[in-house]
Amino acid sequence: MLEIDLIEKCKNNDRKSQMRLYDMYCDGMYCISMRYVKNTNDAQDVMQEAFIKAFQKLDQFKAEVTFGAWLKRIVINKCLDFLKSKQQFQISIEETDLQLVADNSWKVDEDVDVSEVKNAIEELPEKYKYVLMLYLIEGYDHEEISQILGINNTTSRTHLLRGKQKLKMLLKEKDYGKGY
Repeated sequence: MLEIDLIEKCKNNDRKSQMRLYDMYCDGMYCISMRYVKNTNDAQDVMQEAFIKAFQKLDQFKAEVTFGAWLKRIVINKCLDFLKSKQQFQISIEETDLQLVADNSWKVDEDVDVSEVKNAIEELPEKYKYVLMLYLIEGYDHEEISQILGINNTTSRTHLLRGKQKLKMLLKEKDYGKGY
């Protein structure tokens, strides 16, 4: 069965179709939840809430993007809502707008592996960490990040640039990336 047909059945509250759609996406959405909330039970709860919201709002899905991308955004928003409720997530909207020098280089030393970069990202302040995660891992642009986080576009760019600088410093401090 095509995904579009499955979604149409889900819109009509067909429970078997909803379960099939859930089964198709639950593992990927759980991984996304874990990237943000870092706790198995919380990640499962957030993911479940996201699926419930997605099924409730399925009539708003217009197939302008893939269902997976639409659902992923709901999951990320639910994760951020969860973190806000736990007061683990704060972004300074008062960030001063400085002249940013575009630095599009994301080069790291060949000896640095992905897990080391992920661990270093975890050490960043939240305002930088979530912008970096949304930009690098989730693939959102600054306009989308600013909408998701409720910050302006310039703040998103500032946080990305500063987060990237801090990330490079963390990697250098650990003797991972001396070749920058």
